[in-house]
Amino acid sequence: MRILLDECVPRPLKRELTDYEVRTVVEMGWSGKKNGELLQLTIQESFTILLTTDQNLQYQQNLQ
Repeated sequence: MRILLDECVPRPLKRELTDYEVRTVVEMGWSGKKNGELLQLTIQESFTILLTTDQNLQYQQNLQ
């Protein structure tokens, strides 16, 4: 399972997810990307989960 940690997620969380392939938005070079573009990149790069604390994401995007 591939997990992408958004910029707003504390980076130390990555150390707790040792059973998974975890990358951060910063590591991917995607800092500052808007939600729509970030979701598209997440899909293109075959991430299974985008972990974010952005509570408005569901209202800003069509998450289907």
